[in-house]
Amino acid sequence: MSAPELEQPLPALGGALDFLRIVWALEHALETTSRRMERTFGVTARQRMILRVVGRYPGIAAGHLARILHIDRGTLSAALKRLEARRLLTRTPDPRDGRRVLIALSPEGKKLDIPSPGSVEQAVESVIQALGPSQVLAFRTGLEQLTLQLEKVAEKP
Repeated sequence: MSAPELEQPLPALGGALDFLRIVWALEHALETTSRRMERTFGVTARQRMILRVVGRYPGIAAGHLARILHIDRGTLSAALKRLEARRLLTRTPDPRDGRRVLIALSPEGKKLDIPSPGSVEQAVESVIQALGPSQVLAFRTGLEQLTLQLEKVAEKP
């Protein structure tokens, strides 16, 4: 694209398409930030989210963590293996149920469980602070409803 084309306002696409354009821009920004976080912090945005949640719930069961993060157990298991190999967390069998694995941060993982400038969660926090509580609630509700609708579509044959 030429410079003048880049300076022109984006054309209106209409309700759903305009909204999707923003969602895909968000997805692109998340991926770009995640790659930068990997270079800066040594973990991707998803890996950092795992560490931050485990930091809030030391000894959390892997299945419960998967539900909180809304990812399937296989995806979580692969991420946990990578984080364990890097000595950022520990996985131990649940003494009450050997089929379950309990997850906790290692001392190295605890170093990453702090608010950090340049992280995805810091960007989200700054937006939350800029919006009022009713706007945050509306935004969250809209994203939750979109997620539910997309899950319904994904379940259809």
